[in-house]
Amino acid sequence: QVQLVESGGGLVQAGGSLRLSCAASGRTFIRYLIGWFRQAPGKEREIVATISRNGGSTYYPDSVKGRFTISRDNAKNTIYLQMNSLKPEDTAVYYCAACSITSGAGCLGSYDYWGQGTQVTVSS
Repeated sequence: QVQLVESGGGLVQAGGSLRLSCAASGRTFIRYLIGWFRQAPGKEREIVATISRNGGSTYYPDSVKGRFTISRDNAKNTIYLQMNSLKPEDTAVYYCAACSITSGAGCLGSYDYWGQGTQVTVSS
């Protein structure tokens, strides 16, 4: 079993940066692809980044490509999401999640474990 705890959210002005962290418990952390998701009020949850088990493959949707960077430190059981050039539309609760059935940076099944989320608010 894996427990995920996000941190690093907060309030930032448009154009600013934040780095989110997702700390994972459990010795099997390296077996999981990790994804970052976000959900804004009244909107569906959307994926913002994924990273493969060994960190060699990543995925970003067009909405964040070039602005967000996902990375992982398997020795520290931690995943990071560096967010630059933030926009008001990036405001949401951000979640990390772990997926065990994977192909590269793609989750082939459902995400097995979720964190509790961290709020990111970008002011204009």
